[in-house]
Amino acid sequence: MRKRLSVVLVFVLLFSLVLSACGREDRGDFQVGMITDIGGIDDASFNATSWAGVERAENELGIQGDFLESQAQTDYAPNITQFINQGYELIVTVGFLLADDTAEFARANPDVSFAIVDFSYDPPIDNVRGLVFATDEAAFLAGYAAAAATQTGIVATFGGINIPPVSIFMVGFESGVNYYNAQHGADVQVLGWNTAENTGVFVGNFESTDDGRRVADELLSEGADIIMPVAGPVGLGSAQAVQEFGNAWIIGVDTDWTVSAPEYANVILTSVLKNMDVAVFDTIEMASNPDFQSFGGETYVGMLDNDGVGISDVAAGAISAEVRTEIEALREAIINNEIDTGWAGYIAGLN
Repeated sequence: MRKRLSVVLVFVLLFSLVLSACGREDRGDFQVGMITDIGGIDDASFNATSWAGVERAENELGIQGDFLESQAQTDYAPNITQFINQGYELIVTVGFLLADDTAEFARANPDVSFAIVDFSYDPPIDNVRGLVFATDEAAFLAGYAAAAATQTGIVATFGGINIPPVSIFMVGFESGVNYYNAQHGADVQVLGWNTAENTGVFVGNFESTDDGRRVADELLSEGADIIMPVAGPVGLGSAQAVQEFGNAWIIGVDTDWTVSAPEYANVILTSVLKNMDVAVFDTIEMASNPDFQSFGGETYVGMLDNDGVGISDVAAGAISAEVRTEIEALREAIINNEIDTGWAGYIAGLN
């Protein structure tokens, strides 16, 4: 009896392994190509974070992933063309600036699936999944923390290029500072962005660390002791300036800078997390399923509620325990739509 039971168990185990292998083989033939925006795959920001989602899919789903780097906007179309010609089933484009080329190639190639980070289409395109993020929610919390942590009463933010995925951080940040002022009777000023006037400081690129250093030096000289650069690798130049200046903080964006830029960990107040890796992995898992038909033009929205956005731990000693508790309460209030983080009103004001 025991021998028969052992034989049955071995059969069940072998059968399970066969099924598992079949599942890996199905997805192992699935090819995903990712096209970076300018800044490169190692930008410690949105390109790198998006690629982390592809790498996770390689490890967990067994898919085949590859990337092409864009050195200029003129590279977008040739890069997409290369992946299409090579028969890739899913093409992920990273960045708002790739929207036009992604739409053109998606419409011309309805049998290829696409996903784009930081954009969604209206009207939707059936074979494209938009991946957008309510980073105003997380930036609001970072702004609140910054207002509580500043010693000079002046904080700052600036952007790479004036596009919605950048300005949404800045709107949320200023809203968080203003909310702290209202709650605590404070008068913390924000340099580099004014939502009411729709004006701000932008360096015009996402690559130049020299620009990041220059702007940070200017903001520090104006009295800011906390700076949030929304500019990809540009912000690393700002972090260096803050570190050398002393008695100041930097706020990272997109990823936890204590992990992606640990050399600046001692001056990182917090980071506004934009979990693009989670969204990209979820998209690949969906598209590589043998039963997958089409995205149907759907849009993924990363929010505090689904951990699509968030903030990393605020540096020890930078804010009081009471403010930490307030930030946790604010997070829940935002999730419950009890607090306006500014973006909806800002967009409405532009129309």
